[in-house]
Amino acid sequence: MSVLLTGHDLTLEEVVRVAREGDQVVLARNAIEQMSAARAVVEDVVERGEAVYGVTTGVASRKRVAVTAAEVADFNRRLLRSHRVGQGPDAPREVVRASLVRLANGFASGTTGVRPQLAERLVGALNDGDTPRVRMLGSIGQSDLAPNADLAYGLFEDFPLAAGEALWLVNNNAFSTGLAALAIADAERLLGALHVSGALDLEAFGANLSIIHPEVPRTRPFRGLCVAVERLTALLDGSSLWEPGAARNLQDPLTFRGLPQVLGSVQDALDFVLAQLAVELNAFSSNPLVVTRERQIVSVLNLDVAPLAAGLDFLRIALAPALTAANERMMKLLQGPFSGLPDGLAAREGLHEDGLAELGNAGHALTAEARLLAQPVSFELASTTQAEGIEDRMTMAPLAARRLSEMVELGERIVAVELVVAAQAVDLRGPARLGKGTKRAHDLVREQVPFTGEGDTVPPDLEPVRSLVQSGLQ
Repeated sequence: MSVLLTGHDLTLEEVVRVAREGDQVVLARNAIEQMSAARAVVEDVVERGEAVYGVTTGVASRKRVAVTAAEVADFNRRLLRSHRVGQGPDAPREVVRASLVRLANGFASGTTGVRPQLAERLVGALNDGDTPRVRMLGSIGQSDLAPNADLAYGLFEDFPLAAGEALWLVNNNAFSTGLAALAIADAERLLGALHVSGALDLEAFGANLSIIHPEVPRTRPFRGLCVAVERLTALLDGSSLWEPGAARNLQDPLTFRGLPQVLGSVQDALDFVLAQLAVELNAFSSNPLVVTRERQIVSVLNLDVAPLAAGLDFLRIALAPALTAANERMMKLLQGPFSGLPDGLAAREGLHEDGLAELGNAGHALTAEARLLAQPVSFELASTTQAEGIEDRMTMAPLAARRLSEMVELGERIVAVELVVAAQAVDLRGPARLGKGTKRAHDLVREQVPFTGEGDTVPPDLEPVRSLVQSGLQ
């Protein structure tokens, strides 16, 4: 299946397919026409000798210096090279591909003044599997100058660029947006896994299912809460916990009782950032802007990607309590006074064995690290002195996206521990029936990790369970 780029309707699903599954990309015919019309405006402006930032002038504090027609080729070449200040490790191939498809879609909209040949070269690189080396660090998220310069240098060093094209290649947020798209997709999958592991915790604890009574979302109709109650109810369909008197407690600890509310708040934050991303994937995020219908080029700051950066911060803040609660439920299951089961979920009472008790330390370490990644970054400003004080704002969008990706990875490991502990507790408690969804989850875990019996040691490797989480527990 191919992805058609029009400049106006690229979706998260399509970015993921191109970045991770290698789907082919095609430029829409009208996109070629849009780019050609915008380029004609640029050529007219250049011919009239108008001062246009980065097209007929230098950039940043050198904007007062004119760039003549004879100097364009040298200016473009030097602009790409001078902005190659990236640091750190290379970006993963999927991140570079996500950036490429976002950049190509931005060009396809006809709001920059690049020729169609540049978009065609980007599409060709995607379809041929040509992935330039792009370094992860060095962008402040006020256009991704450093990673974009790496990308542009890798694909266009030997390509003659026309007036303004070097600037439009580097002066955009394709890298931040591509990185964010993949992190958000992974967060969405993790949220689904958190519902499954949370439901299995309820089975393992012998919890009171009044927490997902239909009146809960009806009387507090946040969309996220409604979704969470619906998901948990479906996962627990058929469970013996629904029977009168099945619950061990009138009211369980808050991390059990508040499961739908906490997961619902993550859903609400995810919905918000998905809406922000949907706009950003198809927005003009550069400078200057070609207004074709007015046949002019205007200076703007659409490269300020604060709406997406703040949304990423919001999602991490919402995710932190969900991961903390998942770890706390796991800890409660390991403690006999809370679970009513052998301490550490050992095979039987009276053993000197640890059972799964030491997984508590692993869970603590993972959760503490994940929570630290929730700190917002979109309000940071290290200095106002760059470029004579002109470049006095930053969004740190790449860091916001990278931290979400790292937080999700830790979250996958937290859920893996949670699932193994819950499966052990379920086996020890021996409920009459599990729900349809929770039984499926229990069976999948048991295919990877057996019951820890008397004399057995803690499972040494939970990566197979993490792979289950990454697959959506399918």
